[in-house]
Parts: sequence; structure tokens; C-alpha cells
Amino acid sequence: MKVTKDTRVLVLTGAGISAESGLKTFRDAGGLWENHRVEDVATPEAFRRAPVMVWNFYKERWQQALQAKPNPGHLALAKLENWLQDNFHLITQNVDGLHTAAGNKRVIEMHGSLHTCFCTRCHTRFPMKDINLEEDIPLCPKCKGMLRPDVVWFGEVPYHLDKIDALLHNCDVFMVVGTSGVVYPAAGFVMTARYFGAHTIAVNLNPMENSEFIDEFYQGKAGEILPRLIDEWINSADK
Repeated sequence: MKVTKDTRVLVLTGAGISAESGLKTFRDAGGLWENHRVEDVATPEAFRRAPVMVWNFYKERWQQALQAKPNPGHLALAKLENWLQDNFHLITQNVDGLHTAAGNKRVIEMHGSLHTCFCTRCHTRFPMKDINLEEDIPLCPKCKGMLRPDVVWFGEVPYHLDKIDALLHNCDVFMVVGTSGVVYPAAGFVMTARYFGAHTIAVNLNPMENSEFIDEFYQGKAGEILPRLIDEWINSADK
């Protein structure tokens, strides 16, 4: 499919693109997340049961995210946004902030961000860098309520679903990068986009679970495939 500056491109990214920057952002094959059971660190019940352990886990994840650098896949998507401007939007399941670090501005963080937290009492959000992480359980500077990481846990509703749904209904190209097509609701986005007429593309190390909804599949690393693919789009549009 030919992509021009008038093509409305919507991208969904998952753990695979962050893995190329050295981050594990989801369960590995053994069902663990950085050697922790997901049920112990990524559910509201876990936070109620063991808030200190959960906070220690996310403090460490935040430090890892600060040290990670965007890879060529991230940079290619920033280049695509710079070319398409308002015709580009990016949904990410990742919480590491690497798309923003790469230069993307139209980023929808559907699972929240490691770089912010919020008060469980007054619901005020704060940058992680502005709170006292020396405390076992950081407290709200405003009301002294308990803070929690601004990450959507299992059993919670992802952020910005209405905005995402509107974009899925109105994109020309929907591209999935580095996600297995297993976890809902994100796994259903490609079906919605295709139903409303979008051309669907996937870039992933392994075939997708929902591959019957994919028009073009590129198997391999995002950092190798995306720079070539996006340069082809831009160069062919300029001819």
C-alpha cells in the first residue's frame, strides 16, 4: 500500500519494541515478570496485600526505564510522525516512556507510565522524580495519602479507550509492532481497524495470534524492519 502525507496512520506498540532496548516489560515464557509472578506485582490485590514489595518492584522498573535508550525502531516511528504530523498517532502498551524519549508527541499510553504516580486518596498525579522514593510507601505531598504507580494493572481498565476507539474507526493504516496479539483489549484493535477499512500491517519476531486480520506481516526485529519500511514510504511518496 502506498503511504502519503495524507494517509492516517495509527500504530500500536507492545513489549517487543522495548525488549530491543533491553527492557522486559511483560511476562516471559515462564509466566514471570522480572522474576516475580504477575499476580504479586501487577494487580490491585497485590498492592493492597504487599504495597512495599510492589513499590520496590516499580521503583526498580522506573530506574531501568531511565537508563534505557530508544532503539532504531522507536526512532523510525518518531521520523514517521515528523513526516505525517497530525495524521499520525501511536498507542503503546508499554509504560517505559521510550517513544516520548525518541521524539514522538502523539503518544497514547493506554497502560499508564512508570514516570508518574498518583494519590489513592485525592487522585493527584505527580512525576516520579518529584516524590520521595526513600519512603517504603511514598506519600502524597498534598494530602499524605498513599501514592501508587500510575500503571494499569490486571483487572483495571486501560486509559483513553474512547480516544483509541475513535482513532481505530478513522485510520487508513493500522500497524502493530512488537506485540503478540494475545492480551485484550489491545489484541482486538486490529480487528476493529480492519472492519472499518484500514490496511493492517504487523512487525513482530513471531507470527501473531490474530494473524488472520493482518494484511502485511514482517517477521523480525522492529529496529531492523521499521527504519527500512518507513524510509520506503517516505521516499516513494516524494517521487
